[in-house]
Amino acid sequence: MSDKTGLGAFKIRRWFSQIQEICSGETGAAADGEPVFKYLVAACVQNPYAGRYEEDLSAWIDASPAIGVEIGRRLNALTGGRPVESYGKAILVGLDGEYEHGNALLTNPAANPVRDAVGGGKSWVPSTGKRGVPGTILDIPLAHKDALYVRSHYDTMSVSFDDAPNRDEVIVCWAFATRGRLNARLGGLKAADVQGQDGLV
Repeated sequence: MSDKTGLGAFKIRRWFSQIQEICSGETGAAADGEPVFKYLVAACVQNPYAGRYEEDLSAWIDASPAIGVEIGRRLNALTGGRPVESYGKAILVGLDGEYEHGNALLTNPAANPVRDAVGGGKSWVPSTGKRGVPGTILDIPLAHKDALYVRSHYDTMSVSFDDAPNRDEVIVCWAFATRGRLNARLGGLKAADVQGQDGLV
């Protein structure tokens, strides 16, 4: 990509990435195995619909796979080859935009290339979002990528951005984790027993 500010129909002002390595639980209990690695990849996108109502958002939806492809590429560069077991997505919309503007970038056309990048994902991707300003804390939900009923992988990655979004921007965020919560002990389907057929079990 020769123009680093452009990605198809999208003007990107900033990319964000983050790695968290969680080595013990909140009370200090040692990890039951490997640490949890959590990853964030996010794009700060100019919002062409800011300040007005637009009935038809299909142009943004139709172009959104380009964002998904780039998020997947950046994720794989960030993980260094570690496999990802869970994922989630969110948007943070600047105050001149609608929540719906951001949601247009979280639909299946944008999500499917990310699923491809993590080696497939049978389950739907948990998502959330809000309108906000620089410094707003965004809690991105996580769940197992192939089976929603794996309780150990219900988790959250909390993130914020120092210089975004401006009023006429949207931040598209994806979060990922390499395993479930440390010392998860609430029962239910185990990740090792996932069948990965219907996105539930």
